[in-house]
Amino acid sequence: MKQPRCTPVLPSDRLAKNERRTAIVVVLTLIMMVVELVVGWLTHSLALIADGWHMATHAGALGLAVLAYWYARTRARSHHFTFGTGKVHALAGYTSAALLAVAALVVVGESLFRFVNPADVASGEALIVAVIGLFFNLGCAAILGDGHDHQHDHHDHSAHDHQHHHHDHNHRAARMHVLADAMTSVMAIAALAACRWLDWSWADPAAALVGGIVILRWGWQLCRSTALQLLDASWSPETAGKLVSALEETGAQVTDLHLWELGPGQHGLIVSLSTNLPLSLAEYRARIAAVAQFSHVTVEIDALDATA
Repeated sequence: MKQPRCTPVLPSDRLAKNERRTAIVVVLTLIMMVVELVVGWLTHSLALIADGWHMATHAGALGLAVLAYWYARTRARSHHFTFGTGKVHALAGYTSAALLAVAALVVVGESLFRFVNPADVASGEALIVAVIGLFFNLGCAAILGDGHDHQHDHHDHSAHDHQHHHHDHNHRAARMHVLADAMTSVMAIAALAACRWLDWSWADPAAALVGGIVILRWGWQLCRSTALQLLDASWSPETAGKLVSALEETGAQVTDLHLWELGPGQHGLIVSLSTNLPLSLAEYRARIAAVAQFSHVTVEIDALDATA
């Protein structure tokens, strides 16, 4: 007997745009990473070295993001993945978030060490590179964009409003790495300025410490959100409530409902109905589509005996 083949869940054009933008940023990040590490080492600036090492980890994380886009895109039509390759993006995002957290811990440790073992900082030279790094990071953030497609259907908000709450976690992780770099650049500029004009030698490790703690928090938040998708956590309790109301208006009882995120902008729904006056499958699907759009829908109808 020939086995049925699953309909592939294909990636959107938005993901293709995110892939191209991320690849450009990877190349630019590698160039700036080398500049900051070299100048930071020559000037003995921990804040600048921290920024450079952040860029090193971010370059690896961004490269991982590009790899995830490529893997998900080239295997999107493979029937080995029952619900598509969307979760590859969440997996890459989770890994990137973990790398971000590790980099933050290293910076925190190095800043504490520098408090105990202070070093002279060539603040003038380091300050120039830190300013360049800030503009570089802001430029990369602009290239990446926010990852959302701003062309919306204004005629059916009930079916599309939920789209605003779903992220390409892979793109979100890449952008968070770039924004973390921008923040450490700001901290480095403030610290180096204080070292140069106020003779506050403690400002350099203090800036690295504060930046490390903030970035660690960002990494934790991203780990949490991507982990929820990887573990098939319920996507939207609000949408689930609307679906139950819409379906039970037909006189049916919703006995089981599973609502989860398959990938960026892609969601799955499995619902079981119990009723003694069943409607057609098309009518139930129409009611579901009026609430939200899904990439995969399974409706199970348990028709009760009306005479029982």
